[in-house]
Amino acid sequence: MKIDAKNLTIQILAVIGLALSIKLACIYYTANYEQYALSSFCSINEFVDCDGVARSSVSQFWGIPLAYWGIFFYILVLFLTVVDKLKGFRFLKFLEVFKKPMAYITTLGTIAFLCSMVLAGLSVFKIHKLCILCVITYCIDLVIALVASSCSIRNFIDSFKTTVLDFIDGAKKYTKTFIVLLLLTVSFLCYSGITYNFVPHIKKVKSFIKYRKMTYNPYRVKGNNLGPENANVVVELYSDYVCALCYIHNIMLHQAVKEFSNVKVIHYNFPFDTECNHYIDFNMHPGACFMSKGAIAAGKQGNYWEMSSLLYENQPHTMDDMLALADSLGFNREQFIEDFNSPETLHKIEDQVKKAKSMNLDATPTMFVNGEKYVGVKPYYQLKDILKEHGAKHK
Repeated sequence: MKIDAKNLTIQILAVIGLALSIKLACIYYTANYEQYALSSFCSINEFVDCDGVARSSVSQFWGIPLAYWGIFFYILVLFLTVVDKLKGFRFLKFLEVFKKPMAYITTLGTIAFLCSMVLAGLSVFKIHKLCILCVITYCIDLVIALVASSCSIRNFIDSFKTTVLDFIDGAKKYTKTFIVLLLLTVSFLCYSGITYNFVPHIKKVKSFIKYRKMTYNPYRVKGNNLGPENANVVVELYSDYVCALCYIHNIMLHQAVKEFSNVKVIHYNFPFDTECNHYIDFNMHPGACFMSKGAIAAGKQGNYWEMSSLLYENQPHTMDDMLALADSLGFNREQFIEDFNSPETLHKIEDQVKKAKSMNLDATPTMFVNGEKYVGVKPYYQLKDILKEHGAKHK
């Protein structure tokens, strides 16, 4: 029995590529979804870091992890190496459309390699990291294309022409099947590319980017109440005005109150500033106590929440900056200054800090929804789910 050396070589390369892609899929899952997992063997330093690449935005295309694309590619290549034998089965007669498998493998391998070079460029120049296993698969893609084409430039060109023409002929011969498959493929890619449900960590990051780009809170409210007084879903929020994530969380909670009819937010100051927080040794957020005083003084004049949004957005560090915000809201300046400097204001902040520490809080933002604790900022879609679990109703 004569062995087709070219076919066998491609099969061996495809099996190696498939094994590496499966390993990359495992690394991808571990790096993104196992919080206490050890670093993978190919995370050697800051630059050669498979885990870092797996956690980045360049680890996916169209909402699908690149490792999964690799698995699909190598399975397709293996399929093309045996398609001629499969045509002998009566129920696989439709495989006759695959007339010149080596031409298709050449084309697919070349396209895969070119795409890989783009991905390598993004990895090196955008996130400044490189995945060694990915590089090996890039080389395998190139070798597959070279073997299939017999390293001939002419064969490369002919293979592309043949692939395009055979694709068109196959689409004409099985038009209905082609249209159905095309619609299913486009629908799937649209779903994955829009929802990012197959890459939840990227979905989470993109959700945050929307709010990080906001220079002001478009959902801000006036007054001392955020949500109806008789709401049965109560969010008790502990936050710090210097905390960047608290800024995002503040906007999200305002949006949620706009969207739901029975959600109320109560705010407690928990600044990581030694001026009013005596439970910390290091002044992590200087100015946070200063801004907390401004919020409480604003509450004395009936507009706590609008001032809170302005504090997050403007980060005032001097009294002149603070008074400019007070003036923009039409406050009585003398009363504001008096309330700001009142010992009662400082004591109120200290009491709120003491309450937070009594519950062993050590991070902002932290919220309690009807008494259940949630630490850190959540993507807005998760925040909505949390609120709905506790009975929040859409308006």
